[in-house]
Amino acid sequence: MGPTDPAAEQVDPYEQQIENLRREKDEFFRTDLDSPIPPEKRSTFRGLNYYPPEKIYNVSARLERFDKPELILIQTSTGSRESYVKYGRLEFDLNGKRHRLIVYKSTEDPFARSLFIPFSDETSADETYGSGRYLDLEEQGGDSYELDFNLAYNPYCAYNDQYTCPIPPRENKLPVPILAGEKNYK
Repeated sequence: MGPTDPAAEQVDPYEQQIENLRREKDEFFRTDLDSPIPPEKRSTFRGLNYYPPEKIYNVSARLERFDKPELILIQTSTGSRESYVKYGRLEFDLNGKRHRLIVYKSTEDPFARSLFIPFSDETSADETYGSGRYLDLEEQGGDSYELDFNLAYNPYCAYNDQYTCPIPPRENKLPVPILAGEKNYK
């Protein structure tokens, strides 16, 4: 056996992809004019806090689109309300239990293919941002989706109170801890 074991040095491609995305986001937050980090704090910004990537939090989900999407107003961090369409329901298994999350679409661009999934869980207000976190999906044909909680992110208001952020509705509170994605920003 040589000085290094090649098998021990192999990096999982999935974990590497998640780490690369996180490095890119940290660089954006540190340097971009559109960063939510206040300009006077960017020079000392050391990066966001994350849970280690875990494949168990990358789950297969089935989207059930609602026959009659409902227009709703979602409360925001500043007390205003934003208009969304309740588009459907994602169902998935995590740790041996069935869970559901409501999927929303913005009313600003009804033809956009972006699906918005604001959620909270048992880590909210403890290890993760108090109001909850977000996931985004690109709408596709069919009803099978990959829901990767390793990509869960904090709303911009977690970094700067100048932003207005939708607060995840109660119906999207998961009764389990989601130990994936972004943690509290310090």
